[in-house]
Amino acid sequence: MSWFEEILQNAKDPIAILGFIGQAVFFMRFLVQWLASEKERKSIIPIAFWYFSIGGSLLLLIYGILDRDPVILLGQSTGLLIYLRNLYFIRKEHTESSPS
Repeated sequence: MSWFEEILQNAKDPIAILGFIGQAVFFMRFLVQWLASEKERKSIIPIAFWYFSIGGSLLLLIYGILDRDPVILLGQSTGLLIYLRNLYFIRKEHTESSPS
């Protein structure tokens, strides 16, 4: 079986489908960051970047748990904490700068 046929065969597995969806959501963070930066003509990290990071990371973490993949578990769990912390900082800054 060729590598492409193997990918198609594995793509029918519900766990693999979850992994593909997680990768697609995770990819969206790069897309929104790139489009925002192109629009502003400078490096921009929109808040959607962090939400896509969290969504993709959660889906990939679930995939890693179901697939028992320690590499995915370690990478996505640490990344998830960083994404949540960045969102916390953004919200904190926003509430502190808002008039009461």
